[in-house]
Amino acid sequence: MDKFLLQQQVLERLAEDLLQAEQAARTAHETATHEENIAENKYDTLGLEAAYLATGQARRADAIRQAMAQWRMFRPGAYDASKGIQIGALVCLVDADDKQQQLFLGPAGGSMKLTSGDQVVQVISGEAPLGRAVLGKFEGDEVSLHVSPAAQRFEVLRVQ
Repeated sequence: MDKFLLQQQVLERLAEDLLQAEQAARTAHETATHEENIAENKYDTLGLEAAYLATGQARRADAIRQAMAQWRMFRPGAYDASKGIQIGALVCLVDADDKQQQLFLGPAGGSMKLTSGDQVVQVISGEAPLGRAVLGKFEGDEVSLHVSPAAQRFEVLRVQ
């Protein structure tokens, strides 16, 4: 699997998310400032609610821009077996039922699924619970993730 191709897919997805967030912020701002939404009494809160929504969407757009900047500067290197799994690694986990899961550890803005050929790759950051659990692990190591009420266990099958 080509990490640089996955990186480009992440950037394309983030660009799409940014366009949506910016459009949502514009729409909410227009709603908040429209003359028909001026409050006539203290219970008339549509304009205020739209203003809060516009602020939230603008913050979301800023977070996406920051994630895009981090992904643009990101240079995923080859796996160094002496250091274990690091940001930039492409990891294959297998569970007790022999179900495999592909992970691509990135700098930020994860939580998206991509396809590479016929495989699905979950993009996560090192801040995600599973990302924290695999950092520093080696091929053959066990990874435990405690998700209420039970723990999930995986084995690191291979790393690129």
